[in-house]
Amino acid sequence: VSPAADPAVISPQDPTLLIGSSLVATCTVSPDFPLKAEDLYWTLNGRRLPAASYAALGPSTLSVALARLNGSRQQSGDNLVCHSRDGGILAGSCLYVGLPPEKPVNITCWSKNMKDLTCKWVPGTEGETFLHTNYTLKYKRRWYGQDNTCQEYHTAGTYSCHIPKDLALFTPYEIWVEASNRLGVAVSDVVMLDILDVVTTDPPSDVHVSRVGDLEDQLSVRWSSPPALKDFLFQAKYQIQYRVEDSSEWKVGGRRRCRGAARGGRGCGRSHLLPPQVVDDVGNQTSCRLAGLRPGTVYFVQVRCNPFSIYGSKKAGIWSDWSNPTAASTPRSERVAGGCDPKGGEQNTTLRRELKQFFGWVKKHAYGCSNLGIKLYDQWRVWLQKSHKTRNQVGKEP
Repeated sequence: VSPAADPAVISPQDPTLLIGSSLVATCTVSPDFPLKAEDLYWTLNGRRLPAASYAALGPSTLSVALARLNGSRQQSGDNLVCHSRDGGILAGSCLYVGLPPEKPVNITCWSKNMKDLTCKWVPGTEGETFLHTNYTLKYKRRWYGQDNTCQEYHTAGTYSCHIPKDLALFTPYEIWVEASNRLGVAVSDVVMLDILDVVTTDPPSDVHVSRVGDLEDQLSVRWSSPPALKDFLFQAKYQIQYRVEDSSEWKVGGRRRCRGAARGGRGCGRSHLLPPQVVDDVGNQTSCRLAGLRPGTVYFVQVRCNPFSIYGSKKAGIWSDWSNPTAASTPRSERVAGGCDPKGGEQNTTLRRELKQFFGWVKKHAYGCSNLGIKLYDQWRVWLQKSHKTRNQVGKEP
């Protein structure tokens, strides 16, 4: 027997089939080998196929019928093998059973330095084709230029690609993704964007959270702008989220109360006396004071950044990731706990008394409305808390 001779041949060799298809494959032994059809059997992925699916088509040819095939167990194909009676392998074939690719969807892109671009996508509504599917990100300038192909894949997940350089500003780009496998090709819709509209940054750095004097319901938050903004022609807006220590639910700062600046900062939004202002986001400031918090409670705080171009882009912008959580606690309340809750009339009496105290205190210290401000309000709050503490201590004396 010639060393180069194949013991047998399987037909069809390495077929590609749609899920649900049927197949009849044949194994024909070479005349150089003294084997007959009755000396053969079949396996699929190592599992012996039942003899009832065999048919002898000649003295040395055995067929096997496979019905309603499922998707391939591995993208490299299912192994269909023809064996001799003693278990020897005579020939093999790979069955590729799957689906054509679907149109990729949800293409999103971002740039970290205005020269690069990273894009990711979703591989269709179902995604699974059971076949190896290639995804190619392509791009070009909208009105001229040739198609370009992205080279650095899987940089931001399985379905992503990074274009590191050579991108132009003030020029719309067309971007699309092509998916291909053994059963066909699918092309996404074209996305058009300008690099300036998709700039993002690292999270804000140096986030610090601290108490605001003795105020029981407030924390001061400070942070530094991402370093990249210093090199870009961009400004930034910020957002804060926070949670209490024993909760996994984050609350966005704009949905609670964020008011006034921490000392030395410009704050977020305008300052009011009563109540603290509710804002949608922190704006372009790098400090903020959270109010309306629980006394004696540990809070975890995070900040994120959304850069926007000074050229007036109308796009919503892309938020950065959140900064690492930073913790701080509000001062514990000094008021006496326990006892019965005051009734509605008693609450109103207390409120009137404290408002009378506040306006009396303002008249003594403010010297006119022009001096009213958040700092003055804070001073009164501290004075009020000390006044409560003094009254409680007096009440405890025999």
